[in-house]
Amino acid sequence: MTTATRGVADRRTVGRGMIERLLAERREMLVLFCRVAGLDPFAGGAIGDDVLPAFCQILVDYMASAHFSLYQRLVDGRERRQAVVALGDEIYGRIEACTETAIGFNDKYARLDDRGAAADLHADLSALGEALATRIELEDRLIAALAGGADGITPQAT
Repeated sequence: MTTATRGVADRRTVGRGMIERLLAERREMLVLFCRVAGLDPFAGGAIGDDVLPAFCQILVDYMASAHFSLYQRLVDGRERRQAVVALGDEIYGRIEACTETAIGFNDKYARLDDRGAAADLHADLSALGEALATRIELEDRLIAALAGGADGITPQAT
């Protein structure tokens, strides 16, 4: 194996690991999303106890992880495959809008002290769910392009 070939193989291994970690974090976020969706905002005590703050934390972690692992490469101009760059240019603005929705949700609910805000939880979760569905669809397209379809990574298996 030549040095150039080894370098490409090493980058693919790192890329595959990065994508697999991102998908694992996504799965964890989606599990907690479902748990939060089942909360009763009008029940006594603190809404969601530890579930809502835990969800907010993994949501922010997932957003940051995706940004720094997938999108930063495109933003910095380090991606050489033109098809990947073109796809990134096409979808990045929509992904950014989804990120803003998620960060807004986190800002509102990470430390929920306001019982009035709790009344908005299910409506806000609905909007967040739509944003996450859009983001996941776009992200899966980018992951498939990065993986080249030959790495055995299946983003839809989340």
